Amino acid sequence: MLASRALRCLLCALSCAWWLPTGTASRLKTPALPIQSEREPVPSKGLAGCSFGGRFYSLEETWHPDLGEPFGVMHCVQCHCEPQKSRRKVSGKVNCRNIKQDCPTLDCDDSVLLPGHCCRTCQKGTHGRKEWDMNRQTENLFGKEDDLHKSYNDRSYLSSEDTDFVALLTGVTDSWLPSSSGVARVRLSLTRTMLTFSVTYQRIGRPSKIAILDSDGTPAFEYKVPKGQTDMICGVWKNLAKPLLRKLQSEQLRISMTISTGRREEVVGKIIKHRALFAETFSSVLTSEEENAGMGGIAMLTLSDSENNLHFILILQGLIRHKDKEPVLVPIRVQLVYRQHVLREIRSNITSNDPDFAEVLTDLNSRDLFWLSRGQLEIAVATEDQDPRQISGFITGRKSCDTIQSVMSSGDALIPGKTGGVGSAIFNLHGNGTLDYQVSVAGLTSDIVGLTIELKPRRRNKRSVLYDLTAEYSRATGQSVGSWSRLEARHIHMLLQNELFINVATAHSQEGELRGQIKVLPYSGLEVPRHELPTPLAGHFVSPPVRTGASGHAWVSVDKQCHLHYKIIVAGLSKTDDVTMNAHLHGLAEIGELDDSSTNHKRLLTGFYGSQAQGVLKDMSIELLQHLDQGTAFIQVSTKLNPQGEIRGRVHVPNSCKLGAPAEVEEAEFDDLFLNDPEELKKDPNTCFFENQYHAHGSRWTPSYDKCFTCSCQKRTVICDPVICPELTCSRTIQPEDKCCSVCDAPVLPLTTLLAYISHHSGCYFEGDQKMHAPGTTWHPFVPPFGYIKCAVCTCKGSTGEVHCEKVTCPVLTCSHPVRRSPSDCCKECPEEERTPAGLEHSDMMQADGPRYCKFGKNFYQNSDSWHPWVPLVGEMKCINCWCDHGVTKCQRKQCPVLACSNITRTESSCCPECEADLMTKTPGKRRTWKQ
Repeated sequence: MLASRALRCLLCALSCAWWLPTGTASRLKTPALPIQSEREPVPSKGLAGCSFGGRFYSLEETWHPDLGEPFGVMHCVQCHCEPQKSRRKVSGKVNCRNIKQDCPTLDCDDSVLLPGHCCRTCQKGTHGRKEWDMNRQTENLFGKEDDLHKSYNDRSYLSSEDTDFVALLTGVTDSWLPSSSGVARVRLSLTRTMLTFSVTYQRIGRPSKIAILDSDGTPAFEYKVPKGQTDMICGVWKNLAKPLLRKLQSEQLRISMTISTGRREEVVGKIIKHRALFAETFSSVLTSEEENAGMGGIAMLTLSDSENNLHFILILQGLIRHKDKEPVLVPIRVQLVYRQHVLREIRSNITSNDPDFAEVLTDLNSRDLFWLSRGQLEIAVATEDQDPRQISGFITGRKSCDTIQSVMSSGDALIPGKTGGVGSAIFNLHGNGTLDYQVSVAGLTSDIVGLTIELKPRRRNKRSVLYDLTAEYSRATGQSVGSWSRLEARHIHMLLQNELFINVATAHSQEGELRGQIKVLPYSGLEVPRHELPTPLAGHFVSPPVRTGASGHAWVSVDKQCHLHYKIIVAGLSKTDDVTMNAHLHGLAEIGELDDSSTNHKRLLTGFYGSQAQGVLKDMSIELLQHLDQGTAFIQVSTKLNPQGEIRGRVHVPNSCKLGAPAEVEEAEFDDLFLNDPEELKKDPNTCFFENQYHAHGSRWTPSYDKCFTCSCQKRTVICDPVICPELTCSRTIQPEDKCCSVCDAPVLPLTTLLAYISHHSGCYFEGDQKMHAPGTTWHPFVPPFGYIKCAVCTCKGSTGEVHCEKVTCPVLTCSHPVRRSPSDCCKECPEEERTPAGLEHSDMMQADGPRYCKFGKNFYQNSDSWHPWVPLVGEMKCINCWCDHGVTKCQRKQCPVLACSNITRTESSCCPECEADLMTKTPGKRRTWKQ
């Protein structure tokens, strides 16, 4: 049964997939393929790729369709998810073809068909070597078959050292056009399928476009540089396809940067992995004084932890121009220079095909370290061959789009406490060694007596103070704003290695009431004001105040589409008290208005897994956006111990969203790419025309004549069903004007209920009905505005807290004329008395049980009919028999007898192998054989 369902899905998908856009194949009303691998289900939105047979494939990914038993994997059919670019976005299109015609011609007599292959290979010798090489190249290009079936967000193939990359960009020298003198350095960080990048550049104008190039030179990603980004360019590439991830890991991608102002210039370089990025604290971009040089370099440097040794690695490009294919040794000279005075010099040889160089400058004196901290040391590299060339650049603290910040809490103080106070700080390191700081504190038990940046203490009562910020602290504003202009090189190194702390001492806590580690927060691509003080979160701001050791801060912004971007960092949340919460959940974050008497404008943001959370909230109400604009909104983190709120902060985000967030077209199961294009809809023969509008096949909407109905288009037929409202247990209800169902005049899911329930039980929270469900319970999902979906059942998995929903399977009925007692029922039942309907209603075909015929591909079969299945690109499969059994298609491969002979052969037209002697008497003509 599963195989026939899988084949029906494949037949439909193969016949339509040549032209369907991303995700359309999965929206066809056919059962999904049985999952034979660990591939995750089709994601609802956010990823570009192809949906095929209930599975999701990344762009450029290839696979062999699996039909399940008895058909198995179609090894001679290869499907490919081809990228399709449009004005709106990049989508995927499935293209499948028969690859048997690509099999090479063999000149051997003992060819065999290996398991899992489409083409036959020679059994021994060198015959058929071409096909073996082709199979190996295919495996290397697309990965092994097992790798292709991994989940799209599976990172098991990435090691922890394979997430940081760097690229050196220089002018192109192999073109007839004048090269560029510009040099750029790009640092890239990979998180799952998201690649963030930060770019610094020298001797070049403001870039207009950055592109990541595939191995064939075609752009795989393009980023238009905003006008506001000048000295540092920050960007993000989301949803990398798995084939591109593999190419990134194997260093097959390049990156280019284009300057369109004035004379068009372009710099290009290869993306490579480098372990030195993890320890790098100083850097330099090396350029040439020559015009149109087309050469440059980057230096990654770091100090030893205990000695004044400067380790560095040079990556050079274009400095050595050697036309011979054979590598040659080239002498180079590396100098450490201060104002044209050579302080250190190293001579060595590098090869022309691997011009990178690593060395250590030992025992730097205090003068050298001082100049290093001020950005006044220069590193110069020159060749000493017949065509000497030189590049150089100043050494500064590492530059990136990351944020240097700290959250100070009483729980992290040297003597931990629970005061409800908070401290928040951000820092900005300049190339001359100056550190700008902004510090804000609130909720202290007494006046501040000390605000200092410190080292980690060797003993609890022996603090090591590096810099005192107390003089810049204003009691009126609760802030300290200023600059630390005398950072030593060692302090810069420790700052960028997360080895410094900030301490707040008060009259009641002389050693420190608040304390926090200064950490570098990696750039995540989120649109938040990273260089502005974030909103502090503290128990002091909760009503009534909460004495807690936790605190935090949050960056919040609203973009032009009225979407809310947020990033929250917390510290001091008790982990030992929350061990009963699933997946190390420390707390829940929500956003709402300060007036707690009105609870309709409160939204759950996310759960905390660790110390930070971020995201984008798209469906913001106009009321909540107005509160953000007026500064009367809050962000709150609640925990099991404090379900009414443990830390809170007031949020003020000026915005011009007068009508709320624009409606989003969800990329859900029933949506279509051309949903809003009437011209495209007119061309589709399955489109429905209703209320003077065209609706795509499979789409759902609320009709204008009655908001308590939901309509769907099913192949030119419109079906409208009444919305089933949930039963309300509250005492007071209200009726929203634009809604069908009444709602409680109270929060549907107060965090008090949720966290109190979690503290004593495990369970699942379902967003549709906004309720907690006990482990093991099942229910019909409530999906606004469509009401209850009775043809689906959701189950709460208590061990993981996940909600699993699947389509209802209706029972097989013995009566000849089943009926549906209610229009909203999913399955039919046998009536008490047999009733003969006037005819088959079209709506019956849309329900879960339907009539008792079988549909296979484009053909319909009556009960007890049998046939050989026909598969696109393969043809009729005569070795498999299918039959219709009361509306269920069943298929079975022909059973072959067990052979006792040793010489087993099989002909092209036979389904089963036979003994060679028997075959010779039956078919004396030419035959092809292969070993079993």
